[in-house]
Amino acid sequence: QITFGSIFLGKVPVHEEVHRCAGQIYGYKGCIRDFQVNHKELFIIDEALEGWNVENCNVPICDYHPCHNGGTCTSDEENWYCECPKLYTGKLCQFATCDENPCGNGATCFPKSRRDAVCLCPFGRSGILCSDAINITQPSFSGTDVFGYTSFLAYSTIPNITFYYEFHLKFQLANHHSALQDNLIFFTGQKGQGLNGDDFLELGLRNGRVVYSYNLGSGTATIISKPLDLTLNVHVIHLGRNLQKGWLKVDDQKNKTVTSPGRLVGLNVFSQFYLGGYHEYTPEFLPKGPRFKNGFQGCIFEVQVRNSPNQGFKSPGTPEGHPNSGRSVGQCKDSPCSLIKCRNGGKCIETGSTVYCDCLTGWKGSFCTETVSVCEPEHNPPHLCQQGSTCVPLPNGYTCHCPLGTTGTYCEQG
Repeated sequence: QITFGSIFLGKVPVHEEVHRCAGQIYGYKGCIRDFQVNHKELFIIDEALEGWNVENCNVPICDYHPCHNGGTCTSDEENWYCECPKLYTGKLCQFATCDENPCGNGATCFPKSRRDAVCLCPFGRSGILCSDAINITQPSFSGTDVFGYTSFLAYSTIPNITFYYEFHLKFQLANHHSALQDNLIFFTGQKGQGLNGDDFLELGLRNGRVVYSYNLGSGTATIISKPLDLTLNVHVIHLGRNLQKGWLKVDDQKNKTVTSPGRLVGLNVFSQFYLGGYHEYTPEFLPKGPRFKNGFQGCIFEVQVRNSPNQGFKSPGTPEGHPNSGRSVGQCKDSPCSLIKCRNGGKCIETGSTVYCDCLTGWKGSFCTETVSVCEPEHNPPHLCQQGSTCVPLPNGYTCHCPLGTTGTYCEQG
């Protein structure tokens, strides 16, 4: 038997007496993810008495080359961002720039065309320019919109769910087809960087079934329900976990259980709790495993959690029930399009609280009230003036002003 006065990870401090067999003792250089003695998992940072020269170990997001259109990825220990070249914007430099951004109240500006923008509204806002305040008691999620964004709510980290948690929630599908999509209901995880072994907890829909997964650091455990009864208007989910054992009950289906692989028993997550979707442009940085590609379509309400069987259930958030942020979330059963009238055959499109007019060919503007000039890039068919020439609209058509050295109707001759 050997009795340890202390256990050191990495390197013994210089003030400790060390009996060396031979040579120099070098400190460990690398990452230690999980540390368990016998059957007790020790939390490397939280339970340490002291330490020196220890940093957070993360594979930099920039190693995944996330930036589009020539953007340059820059990261530090906690955050990352894309430095975009001119004419591009967005988290991943995936969009053309919104010139003279008209969106208010922290909305995300998306260029619907070179001249028209759509405002993706933050939590609590609605309308064409996100200028209208709305009261949300039962959030409505729109899934993944035509621009690739998911609607979501983000709550503060749920505390003390390392060894035990229970969740209750109800949801209502937007339609039967939405049950067959690959949709995320909620997620919390270890920074969501998609690394093998990341601790995470997620719930979603796939092929008409509820999928519940968690990873304690030594492998993913998954429970898949029976197909949902789509004649029900509201579905009820109860799920939980105690150490390695998890359970899931959906509607009147029988309770299903699973035991996570490996020996680790603690769920170590520090990220926010995401409901209905994910804050990135796409959920591509979620941990590996049964990854969900789209946001939820429908209403999610009465979400409650507890971290002990002896305590009552509470709503997530600080203060309780209040999200930190959100995007394109509406009030269940309310239609933003009821307040918007698109002109000239335009169709009102709503994704949660975000609303805009989809115009017919030849029309543009927030309400489809402006005509598209024959010389504009959006005109169908496009003008035929060659590159370098100038298109000039006329009462009946257009003409091309040619640069020096070219001639012809469309400046196509040298």
